[in-house]
Amino acid sequence: MNENVVDVLIYLYENYMDGETPLVTDQGELRQELGEAGFPDREIEKALRWLEELAASQRTPSATAQGTQSFRLYTDEEQHRLDTDSRGLLIFLEHNGILTQVSRELVIERALALDTPRISVEELKWIVLLVLLNQPGQEIAFAHMEELVYNELASYIH
Repeated sequence: MNENVVDVLIYLYENYMDGETPLVTDQGELRQELGEAGFPDREIEKALRWLEELAASQRTPSATAQGTQSFRLYTDEEQHRLDTDSRGLLIFLEHNGILTQVSRELVIERALALDTPRISVEELKWIVLLVLLNQPGQEIAFAHMEELVYNELASYIH
């Protein structure tokens, strides 16, 4: 069994958050269903905590980005965990209006909150999708990101 937190998050999105199936509100029932789906208890707990932290970040007032031009410098840890392709994806998404400066920072924060040494481009796409889903007023950006996730467009890399 090689499931990680992102696999649990993807399962939750595809089975509950897409708006077609109502989310199970009982945490015990949800944990049981995820366990029956084959996810380890440790990864289930991490995924649920990750989602709780994401929801809490929506309630926390954030700084409004000033201006439209910015240059993001990545720390050593960020560069190690988000490789060149992942950072390129973030630049692509920001330049195409899918991410704002503020949502980009939230994506980076949520990516680093994962307990993995490296975050792949595919995992980062899902993180972006989940962040946008939880941000009010981001419906158009979310729809564009959902299309990117499901159509696996890779033109941003070059």
